[in-house]
Amino acid sequence: MTRWEIIKTLRKHSSLSNDRVLAYNQKRIAKIVGYVLFILGIFYLIFLSVMLALIANSSTRETAAELMFGIMPFILTIDFFSRFALQQTPSQQIKPYILLPLGKYTCIDAFIFNSITSYGNLIWMALFVPYCIMSIIFVEGFWAAIAFLLAVYLLIIVNSQWYMLSRTLINRKYWWWILPLAGYAIIYSPLFIGSNAGFKRFFEIYGAMGEGATHWSLLVFGGILLLLAILVAINRRVQYFCVYGELAHVETTEIKHVSEFRQLDRFGEIGEYIKLEIKSIMRNKNIRKGFISANIIIFMFSLLISFTDIYQGGMTKFLAVYNFALYGVMILVRVMCYEGNYIDCLMVHKENIISLLKAKYFFYTALLLLPMLLMLPTVFMEKCSLLMLIAIMLLVGGPVHAAFLYMAVFNKQTLPLNEKFIGKGAIENSFLMVGVEIAAFTMPLILIILFPTLMGETMGAIVLIALSLAVVVSYRLWIRDIYRRMMKRRYENLESFRSSR
Repeated sequence: MTRWEIIKTLRKHSSLSNDRVLAYNQKRIAKIVGYVLFILGIFYLIFLSVMLALIANSSTRETAAELMFGIMPFILTIDFFSRFALQQTPSQQIKPYILLPLGKYTCIDAFIFNSITSYGNLIWMALFVPYCIMSIIFVEGFWAAIAFLLAVYLLIIVNSQWYMLSRTLINRKYWWWILPLAGYAIIYSPLFIGSNAGFKRFFEIYGAMGEGATHWSLLVFGGILLLLAILVAINRRVQYFCVYGELAHVETTEIKHVSEFRQLDRFGEIGEYIKLEIKSIMRNKNIRKGFISANIIIFMFSLLISFTDIYQGGMTKFLAVYNFALYGVMILVRVMCYEGNYIDCLMVHKENIISLLKAKYFFYTALLLLPMLLMLPTVFMEKCSLLMLIAIMLLVGGPVHAAFLYMAVFNKQTLPLNEKFIGKGAIENSFLMVGVEIAAFTMPLILIILFPTLMGETMGAIVLIALSLAVVVSYRLWIRDIYRRMMKRRYENLESFRSSR
């Protein structure tokens, strides 16, 4: 087979992968939610496009292309971070092809090509195309419009390669977050560096790129294509190094003292499972990264809420919900996925799973005291009342954590504890999981805005506390219900856990 035939074959395999997933029936139902969210997102982008076009048409200081390129860094930043939930790296897809007699870089080239030609890169066209029709094509001409669309599309592709490189390195070592942060610091530097620093200078620099793009500037298109070529070349080497480096890696075990957490012995079997949860975070790379990431984000947002004026009113409450829900979103929503590595041991004794679920619930609910302490300055600075902060904490610790634990019924794909690039279950593509994560942020926010609006701040917070406490106190009932539902699906789930290891 030629290289092009191999690329086409692997592309076909990739397109068929959704039909081969173990949780296909679950995913088929959950896709409805994904499609609804996708359609709403497209309509939102079109609406935003129309608003921007009206602003551009009424502006006398800059052209439409200059205006769009002026806000392009913000669009690329949003695109970069949204890819963490939607885009896989080639190193995560390559395991089935490692032992095939293919060229050194053939598989990686195929998946990089797929990422460049992915339909997902066209989503932002819902923003650019209506804007182009309303503000560019009838003013500057057809070819100027084509040049504009080609330039912004190439920038989105460059951003996809930038994400791919950053995500792969971050998966290896957490401190590689410095790379994307440094990159975007350079992009936003006109806002802060120089005697003329500010938004005016920022829009002038990037607006000039937009003006050059509509005139088919060799400097603009040559620069974008050169940057794309550099990122692709670096990606090929990095993906190859990460995959084969992990394959050849030899674990070395060092004998060291490990705390036995004897204080938890008083809680019996539940205490043992709490110990297991703590030691899983300490010993296993993937769980530890999720836990560390959650703590860092909570600390950063707590500082932003408490000591800056960036977020006020409803945004303060939203970030408070985000802070409290983060442990659940990062780890708890994947309940039983990591346990799938040793699910057979958990099934040895009757009702072991109940103790495991209780231990997880107690542990992650107790962790909410940390964001509570970090956000107490918001109370002293009168940005949020103590009663409302307690209401948000209990709302997350009650209904939200209960919803996360109900995922134990549906989760049946084993996730690797340490391997990131070659692990068979490393691809987390459950629409249901994403839907639950989105609901974990949106539903509490709706409630903490709705109840105080209808009843007043104090009474609304009291009602939310009462409703949340009812869920917390009744944990035995709904955990028992989760267990019953799991047992009805235990053979199906066991087979899937074993197959996905």
